[in-house]
Amino acid sequence: MMISPVKIWRRQKEIRSLLHKKGTVLSWTFIYAPPEEFKKNAPYAVVLVALDNGERAFGQLVECDKDSIKIGMPVYSILRKVREVSAEDIIAYGLKFKPYEKN
Repeated sequence: MMISPVKIWRRQKEIRSLLHKKGTVLSWTFIYAPPEEFKKNAPYAVVLVALDNGERAFGQLVECDKDSIKIGMPVYSILRKVREVSAEDIIAYGLKFKPYEKN
């Protein structure tokens, strides 16, 4: 699947506004049969997050073992590579979430 560099560029404003936001997990699931471009990551967790600013976002949960995922778990948004380099030599980055400890 080829992704237009223009589409990737246009999504950056949306992603940038959601970076480094804290929130809590509302729901989660594991993806066992992903599309071809994500097969090397399977199985992986995807979470729906209520951000502290009132927005909701979803993305892959990283650096967390599957037995630790819980509804209400505190997470924050980060920028990570989402797929391998495309035919146009573009590295696609996207929003992912990482757990943190509340103080």
